[in-house]
Amino acid sequence: MKTDATRPRTETVETGTGTARITWLAAPAPRLLLALGHGAGGGIEARDLQALGAALPAHGVSVALVEQPWRVAGKKLAPAPRTLDAGWCGLWPALTAPGLPVVAGGRSAGARVACRTAAALGARAVLALSFPLHPPGRPEKTRAGELLGCGVPALVVQGGSDPFGRPAEFPPGDHRIAEVPYGDHGFAVPRKSGLTEERAMEILTASVTGWLAGIV
Repeated sequence: MKTDATRPRTETVETGTGTARITWLAAPAPRLLLALGHGAGGGIEARDLQALGAALPAHGVSVALVEQPWRVAGKKLAPAPRTLDAGWCGLWPALTAPGLPVVAGGRSAGARVACRTAAALGARAVLALSFPLHPPGRPEKTRAGELLGCGVPALVVQGGSDPFGRPAEFPPGDHRIAEVPYGDHGFAVPRKSGLTEERAMEILTASVTGWLAGIV
């Protein structure tokens, strides 16, 4: 992509489940594209997605912030997982159009979508932000199989106090874990921790930048 990195470009994409929207944040000389989906409770305004979109283009990684059709349509509740997967798969050709290797990613429900579809779509790797390993207080309802079965290299970035799964709860597998100390599911950190939100996002972006440097 040769779009000015300082000027985000928005594109709508028709899928079998409705109209999706992509906000492109282009690197000046991109070598890789990171596609990031949002969670079930919010959109691309999430602090982690915005932090990565601001930081990565300077490191040769273009970022595509993806809004699922249900979100574009203004609905408040996310549809079933199979519908989320269908929407993501439907817009995938637009993500591969620039001709760059694509790393599939997202936060929370978006991370699950990326894991479930990565191998079939030919993603180079998966970035899972705040992967919801289980519902809060229900560790027996594990979703580890989605992560363990993604079939490509993966990085999980998890808040140290995430009620949907703390870093130590994740089973071993072909993935790496990076921790944002004290972070909750949205990577917010309590004041008493001594860690500022700015520093938390620096930890997150540094972890992702370092990992992506090894993705070729």
